[in-house]
Amino acid sequence: MTNVLNTTTRVARKMAVCVSLAFALTSVALASDDRHTFNLALESGDRDSVQGRSMQLWSDLIEENSDGRMKLNIFYQGELGGQQEMFDQLVRGNIQMMITWPQTSYDERLAVNYIPYLTLGWDDALEAYAKDGWLKTLLESVYADLGLKYFGPYPEGFGGIATKDKYATSHQGAEGIKVRSAPVFPLPQTVQAMGFQAVPIDWNEVYTSIQTGVVDGDSSNVIYWDYEYFRDQLDYYVHSKHNFSGYALLMNGDTWEELDAEDQRIIADAAQVVIEKQFNDARAEDEKWIAAAQEAGMRYIEPSPEEMAAWVERVRAEVWPLVAEKLDPDLMNAIRANASVPQ
Repeated sequence: MTNVLNTTTRVARKMAVCVSLAFALTSVALASDDRHTFNLALESGDRDSVQGRSMQLWSDLIEENSDGRMKLNIFYQGELGGQQEMFDQLVRGNIQMMITWPQTSYDERLAVNYIPYLTLGWDDALEAYAKDGWLKTLLESVYADLGLKYFGPYPEGFGGIATKDKYATSHQGAEGIKVRSAPVFPLPQTVQAMGFQAVPIDWNEVYTSIQTGVVDGDSSNVIYWDYEYFRDQLDYYVHSKHNFSGYALLMNGDTWEELDAEDQRIIADAAQVVIEKQFNDARAEDEKWIAAAQEAGMRYIEPSPEEMAAWVERVRAEVWPLVAEKLDPDLMNAIRANASVPQ
C-alpha cells in the first residue's frame, strides 16, 4: 500500500511539473504575441536629419525583431510641441519614447548632462558616455528615480557659439553679444560665464529670433544644427567646446515595466545598435558638417589654446559651484574625480 501511495505521489508530482511547464511555455507564447504601438518623439531634427534617420533605424529594428508586433509612430521636431511640453508628456506616459535633451525642471540632478567643460576632448567624452562609462552609470539612477528608462546617450560632438555680423573668442570680446541658449540649467549660466548675454529660447523659435534680432546667434549646438537650419542667418561658428552635446534615448518607465522580458530585450538591443552606431559616426559626422559649413561660406573659428584655457578656468570657477548646489556631495565628488584635467 505504501509503495502504491509513493508511486501515485511521484506521478502526481511529475504531472504537476508538466502542467507548470506547459503553463509557463503558454505564458511565454502569449507574451510573445502582445502587440504594441508606441509614440516616439524628437524635439529637434526632421526625418532626413541624422537624428531622424537614427530613430527610423530604432523603429525598423524593433518592428523587424518583433515580427511586426511592435510598431513606432515617429513624430519629428515641433509636431508634438516644445521641449518642455514633450518631456512632460514622456514622464506622464502620453509619449512613450523620446530622444531629447532632458529637462532639469523635474530633477536638477539632470544638470549633470550639461556641466560645462566636463570633458575636454573626444577621447575623454566617448569614454565617459560609453556603455559602461562613469557618466552613463551616474545618470542611470537619476533617470530611474524620475520614472524613466535610460538606454544611453546619443552623442553629437562639442558645441559652440554661432553668430551673425560679429563673434568672440574671449570673455571680454563676448560682451554685448546676445545668443540663444536652450532653457536648461546650467546652459544659460555657462554662456553668461563665457561673457555672452544668454537668452533662453525653445528650439522652434530660434530662426525667427535670429532673423528679427532678438538674439545675435545660437549656442551650445554642434555646427550641424546652425549650418543646416540657420545658414542664411549666421556668419561665424566659434568652436568653444564648452559642452559635449549629447541627447538621451528614453522610455516612460511604467510603459517599460509593463512589457514582458522578451519585448524589453528587443527594444533595448535595438537602442544599443543605434547608440553604438552613433558613437562610431559622431566624430566623422561633426567634421563633415564643419567642412560643409566652411564651403558654404560660414567662417569656422577655433579659439587659441590660451583663449580656451581662460574660458575653461572662468566657466568652471563660476558654474560648477552652482551645479554643486543642486547635487548631493557624493555625486559632485564623483564628477570632480572623473572630469577631464586641463592640459
